[in-house]
Amino acid sequence: MNLKIAVLSGDGIGPEVILQAKKVLHAIGTVYEHEIVFEDAFIGAIAIDKTGSALPEQTLNLCLNTDAVLFGAIGDPKYDNNPDAKVRPEQGLLRLRKELGLFANIRPIKPYTALLDSSPLKKEIIEGTDIVIFRELTGGSYFGEKKLNDSGTIASDLCEYSEVEIARIAHLAFKSAQNRRKKLTLIDKSNVLETSRLWRRVVKTVSENYPDVALDFLYVDNAAMQIILNPRQFDVILTENLFGDILSDEASVITGSIGLLASASLGTTNALFEPIHGYNPQAKGKNTANPIASILSAAMLLEHFGLHEEAKKIYEGVEIAIGYGVLTTDLNADSKFGTNEIGEFISNFIFNKDDLLYFNNDNVQIGQSTIV
Repeated sequence: MNLKIAVLSGDGIGPEVILQAKKVLHAIGTVYEHEIVFEDAFIGAIAIDKTGSALPEQTLNLCLNTDAVLFGAIGDPKYDNNPDAKVRPEQGLLRLRKELGLFANIRPIKPYTALLDSSPLKKEIIEGTDIVIFRELTGGSYFGEKKLNDSGTIASDLCEYSEVEIARIAHLAFKSAQNRRKKLTLIDKSNVLETSRLWRRVVKTVSENYPDVALDFLYVDNAAMQIILNPRQFDVILTENLFGDILSDEASVITGSIGLLASASLGTTNALFEPIHGYNPQAKGKNTANPIASILSAAMLLEHFGLHEEAKKIYEGVEIAIGYGVLTTDLNADSKFGTNEIGEFISNFIFNKDDLLYFNNDNVQIGQSTIV
C-alpha cells in the first residue's frame, strides 16, 4: 500500500515523540513492503512564529491532499500566560478539525498488565478495564459563538448542537459497541442543559437501529466519579466535546500515564491521529517524553487503512518494551531509557533485530549496542 502522511509535529515535545512514531512506521513500511511517505508542515506556536497563523494555508492544503495526518502537540507558555493573545496555537488545531470535518474523536483506555501498579488507582479497581470514548469534536462550546463585552467583564461561549452532528457520531459509537461488549453509555447533563436533552433524544432514536446494544445514561458529574470508582462498568462512552475532553484526560490515570494514550479523529473522508497529551514544555529537549502514545497513534492509523497485521506488530512491540522495562521516567522514576531509546526498541522489534534477544536492562541500553 502507498500512503502519504502529513506530519504536523507542532510544539513542545511534539517533534520528539512524533519522530519515534515515524521511526516505527518506517520499520513497518520496510518489513511489510508498504511505501509510506511523510511530508512535514507547521502548526501551532511554531507556525505563528514563522507565518503569523496557527494553521497556515500551506499546512491545511497538505492535510486536505494526503491520506492521513499524524499530529504531535501544540502550545507555548507565552500564550498560556497571555489570555489576551489574539492568535493562539489552539486555534490552529480547532480550525484543522473543522476544515477536515473530523467530528469523531476515539480514545481507547486499557491498562497494561505490567503497569497496573503504576496507576494511582488500586490494582483491583482498574484491572480488566477496557473503554473506548467517543468524543464529538467539531461542535459545542469550543466552536460556538464567543462574546466579550466592551469592558471585558462579561463573557460567553455558546454551546450549540444539531441533530445531524449528534446522530453521525452516535452511529459510529453504536457500531463500535456492536463489535465489543454491546454496551453504550451516553454522558451528558440533561437535568440542566438543553443541548444535553437533545443529545438524549437523538441518541435514543439512533439506538433503535442497534437493538443488540444496551444503552445507558449518566450525568457527567456522576460519570466523573464512576470512572474512578468502577471503570470496568464502561464499554463504549459517548459524549459531547467539552465533557469528552475532560473525561478522557481523567480516565488516563487508569493507565498510569497520559503518555500511553493514543487517539483517532475521524471524518467522512479525512483522518488524524495523535497522542492525547499536551506539549509539556518542561520535558522539551530532555529525551524524557513518553513516545508510546504517538507510536500507538501510528498503529491506529494503520488500522484505519485495514493494515491490522502491521498494527498488531506495533502493539506487540509496545507490550514487549513495557515488559522489558523500557520506559520513560513518568512510568519508572529510575529508568535509564528515554524517548529515543523507546522508539529505537520498538522499531528494532519490528525489524526483528537480534539485539532484543540479548537485551539486559541492568547493563546495556538500547542504542548503545549494535542497533543502527
